[in-house]
Amino acid sequence: MAERLLESAPVMAHLATSVDGRPHVAPVWYRYADETVEVVTTGRKLANSRRNPRVALSVQQDEAGQAEWMVTLLGTAEVVDDADETTAARRRINEKYGADPDAHADNTLVRVDIGSASYQTY
Repeated sequence: MAERLLESAPVMAHLATSVDGRPHVAPVWYRYADETVEVVTTGRKLANSRRNPRVALSVQQDEAGQAEWMVTLLGTAEVVDDADETTAARRRINEKYGADPDAHADNTLVRVDIGSASYQTY
């Protein structure tokens, strides 16, 4: 069930990273496939993922502020420093969200291997 929710609408996820024992949470676009989440990012989220690969994602669909469903994922991030893989992932994610395929060209692929997931529908 969680997989079907994650593959549905192009909603925002919130990626939680940690460095020096402090959390950092930021909104991201994502793509879920084969028990893995792809995110292309830069800046603090990327740097934190390099230092500490333990991450969490929270995804929620709502209508006018009323939650319809939520999924929480805990996993291990892998920064993929391969330009071809990053370009392909960026295009897949941009397509999901209806953006220009070449938008966010300076971002790097972070692949999250999901360790556990929980979900709830309302």
